[in-house]
Amino acid sequence: MDTHPAILAFPQAPRDRLRLALRRLDDALAEQAAAVAEFRAGIGALRQATQDLAGSLGQYREQLDTTQAQVAHANLAARQLHETARQMEARAE
Repeated sequence: MDTHPAILAFPQAPRDRLRLALRRLDDALAEQAAAVAEFRAGIGALRQATQDLAGSLGQYREQLDTTQAQVAHANLAARQLHETARQMEARAE
C-alpha cells in the first residue's frame, strides 16, 4: 500500500500552461456563476419571507385593533352595568 500522494505533472510548455490556466479560470467562473445564482435565489426567498411577514403583521395589527374595540365596548358595558347596579342598590336602601 502506497501512502505517498501522487505527484501530478505540471505542463511545461507555455501553451499547455495557458490552457490549464484557462480551464481553471472557466471552472472558477462556472462556480462563481452558480454561487451568484444561489445568492440571487436566497435574496428572492428573503424578499418573499419579508413580504409574508409584512402581510402577517398587517393582519395581526387589524386583529389587535378589532380586539381593542371589543375590549373598549366591553369596558363601557361593564361600567354602565356597574352604574346601573349602584343605582339599584341606592334605591333599595
